[in-house]
Amino acid sequence: MVDSIKGALGSQLGSLGKIAQEGPGTGDTFSTVLKDSIEKVNKLQTEADQAIQGLAKGDVNNIHETMIAIEKANLSFNMMVQVRNKLVAAYEEIMRTQV
Repeated sequence: MVDSIKGALGSQLGSLGKIAQEGPGTGDTFSTVLKDSIEKVNKLQTEADQAIQGLAKGDVNNIHETMIAIEKANLSFNMMVQVRNKLVAAYEEIMRTQV
């Protein structure tokens, strides 16, 4: 289970790390990576909702896969919130800088 969670979050962290190493003007922009990451989190949330609905309707009998989908969505959302918090803190720090 830990490996599947690492796989879900690793691609998002890898793309952000790649942007930081390459620098500006070399490939994807930060806004593109951020947008893609938000879309992936949204996709995981949708998949978790579908798994919950399938379990509630009785279409799905495997509660383990449902719980894994829910935890993937939860972890990716929590990571997105932490990234947002860091971005807001960085913005606030820049705004406090005296010129």
